[in-house]
Amino acid sequence: MSNDKKQLSFEFFPTRTPEGRAKQVITRKQLSQYNPEFFSCTSGAGGSTKEGTLQAIQDILSEGIAAAPHLPCVGMQPSEIIELLDIYKEMGVRHIVALRGDIPSGVGAGMSGLRYANELVELIKNQYGNQFHVEVAAYPEYHPQARSAEDDINNFVRKAKAGADSAITQYFYNADSYFRFVDDVQGRGVDIPIIPGIMPIASFSKLARFSDTCGAEIPRWLRLKLQSYADDTAAIKALALDVVTEMCERLLREGAPSLHFYTLNQAGLVSTICQRLGY
Repeated sequence: MSNDKKQLSFEFFPTRTPEGRAKQVITRKQLSQYNPEFFSCTSGAGGSTKEGTLQAIQDILSEGIAAAPHLPCVGMQPSEIIELLDIYKEMGVRHIVALRGDIPSGVGAGMSGLRYANELVELIKNQYGNQFHVEVAAYPEYHPQARSAEDDINNFVRKAKAGADSAITQYFYNADSYFRFVDDVQGRGVDIPIIPGIMPIASFSKLARFSDTCGAEIPRWLRLKLQSYADDTAAIKALALDVVTEMCERLLREGAPSLHFYTLNQAGLVSTICQRLGY
C-alpha cells in the first residue's frame, strides 16, 4: 500500500457466542491486511453489552491493532464512566468513541447520570487530558431525534467545542450531504476531521429497515432500482458495490480524511470495496 493512501478503520459489534468470537478473529484478520488505523467495537446503551465489548477490545489489542471502544453515556454516573475508562486505559486503549447512546426504553425524564455526548467528552478531557483520542458521532442527514437541522448542527458544535478530536458520521449514500455538513460546521469554526461512515449494502430489505430507524436516507433512484431487483441478490450486490465504491472514490478525492466501514462483522463486501479503491 502506498504511503499517500488515507487510512481506513472498521467497526464491529460484540458477539455473544464462542463461535461468533472465533469468526470475528477471522474477519479481523482479513481486514487487517488494509493496515487499519483502528478497529472499533460498539456497546449497547446503559452498558448492556459491556462484557462483550471489553472482550472484543481485549481480542483486538492482542492482535496488535489499536482498538476504539464505543462508550454510550446516557444514564451512566460519572463514577461508572471513570471506572470503565480506567479499565480501558489499563488495557492500553488510547481511542474512545464517545456517544450519547440510545435512551433505554421505559426510562424518561427522571433519568439521572449523564444525558448528552458533549458532557461525556468534557468528562473525559477533564479527567484524562489528551490520554484518549476522543471521537464523536456526526449526522450529515441529521439525527432522527433532533428537533431541527439547526439544532443538530448546534449539538455537533457543542461536542466539538467540548474537546472532541475527530468525528465519524452515520452512513449515507449521498456524498453531497457529507460535504454540506462539513461546510456547515466549518462555518461555525469547527475544523476537526470528520470521517465518513460507510455501510456496504448486502440486503435491500435489511438496509431499508435499518435506515428507517436511524434516519439515514436511501436516495429514491437507488431505493427503486434495488427494489426492482427483488430477490436477485447478485444484481443487488453488483449495483450496491458500484454505488458505494464510486461514492468512496469521490469522498477521498474531494478531501475526506479517511473512511470508517460499518462491517456488520462481515469482511466480504468491505474487502471488495477496499480492493477496488486500490488498498
